[in-house]
This record gives sequence, C-alpha cells and structure tokens, in this order.
Amino acid sequence: MTMDLTKPLAYRVRPKTLEEFVGQEEVLGKNKILYRTIVADRLSSIVLWGPTGCGKTSLAKVISNTTKAKFVHLNAVTAGVSDIKKTVDEAKNPILNPSGKCILFIDEIHRFNKLQQDALLPYVENGTVILIGATTENPYFEVNKALISRSMVVKLSPLTEENVYTILKNALSNPEGLKSYNIKIKDETLKTIAKLSSGDVRVALNGLEIAVLTTPVDKDGYITITDEIAAESLGKKRIMFDKGGDAHFDNISAFIKSMRGSDPDATVFYLARAIEAGEDPVFLARRIVIAAAEEVGLANPQALVVANSALQATTVVGMPEARIILSEAAIYVATSKKSNSAYLAIDKALKDVRNGDTGEIPMHLRNNVAKGMEQFNYGVGYKYPHDYPNHYVEQQYLPDKMLGTTYYQEE
Repeated sequence: MTMDLTKPLAYRVRPKTLEEFVGQEEVLGKNKILYRTIVADRLSSIVLWGPTGCGKTSLAKVISNTTKAKFVHLNAVTAGVSDIKKTVDEAKNPILNPSGKCILFIDEIHRFNKLQQDALLPYVENGTVILIGATTENPYFEVNKALISRSMVVKLSPLTEENVYTILKNALSNPEGLKSYNIKIKDETLKTIAKLSSGDVRVALNGLEIAVLTTPVDKDGYITITDEIAAESLGKKRIMFDKGGDAHFDNISAFIKSMRGSDPDATVFYLARAIEAGEDPVFLARRIVIAAAEEVGLANPQALVVANSALQATTVVGMPEARIILSEAAIYVATSKKSNSAYLAIDKALKDVRNGDTGEIPMHLRNNVAKGMEQFNYGVGYKYPHDYPNHYVEQQYLPDKMLGTTYYQEE
C-alpha cells in the first residue's frame, strides 16, 4: 500500500474539471453565467467570497485546468508587491506567455494591505491580468472598492451535508485518494463526518484521512471506521464562524434581530453559536443592554435593569457560568413588550440639533447663577412646577423656532 502522504487528502482529491466539482449549483449550474464563462474560457475578473472549505481554491484549480491562459497562484499571506510585478512582467512577455492572457489567482486576498491591492488595480483595469480573488471576509469591506467595481463578486455557500457526503464517497474510490486502503465504513458514519464538518469539506476529508491512518487493520484485513472513531478524528462540531470574521457580524445581527422580533428560541440559538465560537461574554452582554434600551425601552424599563445587572454579573463571574446569566437576560429582553420610542426620540432630536438652527433657549429656563443676571431676564418668569396642583404648570420649554416639534410619541 503506497501513497504520497506529503500532501493531504483534500489536496489529492481536488476536482480537476467542472464535471467533478460538487456543490455551489446556484452559481455553477450549466445555465449560470460563471459556468458558461469558464467553459468558454471568457472569464473576467472575479472575487470568490465564501467560508473556509466551500471550494474557492478548488474552483480556481478547475479554472486553471480549463483556461488556455497563463495561470499564476499567489497567497496573500506570503506574497507582496514584488510578486505582483513579477507576474505582470511575465504576462507581458510573449515568450513566457504566448497566449497573451494571464489569470492571477490570489488566495486570501483580504490579507493584502491597501498598497498591495492598489498595485493590482492598473493591471486589472487594463486587462494585463484577469484577477481571481478568494476571501472568507466580506469583500465589500476588505477589498479595494476600485477592484470590486472591476470584478464580479461571486458568493459561495457552505457545502451541504449531502455535498460533503458525496465528496467523501468519491475520496474512498479515488485512486489518488483512499482507494488503495481496504476501508470498511458505513454510509451513516460518512454522514456523521459530513455533519460534524459544518460544510467545510477540507475538515471532513482531513478527519476521514486521520481516521484511516490511525486505525489499525483488523484480523480480516479491514480498516473499520466507526462513528466513535470518526467523531474523535474530527473533534467537536465546528462553528461556522470565528469571533473576528465576517460571519461574526452576521451571527450577532441575527441575535439582535431575534431579540427585537420577540423570538426567545432563535435568541438562545444565536447566543449559543456565539458562545461556542468563543465570543467575549462581556461583548454579548453589552449587546443585550443595548437591545434592552433600544428595542424594549419604555415598554418595560425593567429590561434595562436586568440587562445591566447581567453585564455586571458576567464581568464578575466569567465563563462558563456567565452563559446562564446571558441566557436569562437575552430571553427577558426577547419576551418583553417592545417600544423604540426613546430611540426614535433622541435620534430625531439629534438630527435637528446637528442639521439646523434650533433657536435660543428660552430666557426663563436659563440659569441665573449670579446676582444681576436677572436684569438680562435670566430665569425671569420661570414657574416652579411643584408650586402648582399635581406638580404641573403649563409653560414654554422648547425654543421659539422649535415650538410644536414632537420627539416622543407615546404608544
């Protein structure tokens, strides 16, 4: 039994043609523009945006096998401006590049700094290179806007469990994969691996390979992979985001919107995802405090008290016990009646203060802090409400220019 173990399984079984590519049918279906441009070798600059292990690099490899153009692969972690210039020089050289076309694939393009991304721009713009950028981060935030405007952004999704299962099955029968091993594994076990990988096929393939390489051959000559071995080889189920990545913001957005939408089950679900991914519990507590003020507000002012107490308790207690405190506060906010009247009121008032002449503070409301200021009408005519029945007296509070303006709408 021989195999090149210097390269991981995920690398060895990478698809070579579009027909071998599994998943991403929403962008790679035969009637889709990306499929047609690859097959016709008419690709223009694109940015592939998606989570780890969804097939970005594999798709670039398929393109490199399909195109007649020169294909250069750089990784933004190790490459620099000099590598870009070298690629451009070779692309312009008719001896080194007879086709006159050059596709430059940059993996993890979001790791290029502004200077490096700017260095790409003129060559993408004049067509010297066709850029394929791959990124796990939101390119609209992490990639030069000028590059984005000259590229087609292709959003790739996490692979489905069925996609990952199919790839695992193919790896078992692939001569460059695990075919030479005498493996006995149930379909249900493969599906368990697919489920634990959370859509990251690289994790699934690496887990399967570890399971095969670390399991001894039994007396019948088989390497038998059980559910237990598979689970141990992958570790615990992966969460599909890290606390610094773009998906972090998606999860927090869903958490906040679930509290706003009064759905306690979704609230706890997104809270659990955040905790399992390693979010700072104090950061989560602050989001709950904000939601208590912004979403619940005056409909239940006690929500802010509960949320603030949760923030303080989380700071003192820490994890793992803080998960209970966060859950209690988040559920309380989610199940409370909602009112954003305070939020709307202050934002409307801030807009007026920032954008217009709001007039002068009425003289009777001003502070008469020194003897003699009353001659300038400071504080003159002010009516002290507690001197009147029910502690209320009608008088003007807003400046003349703002009279009649309403900020707080009682619900």
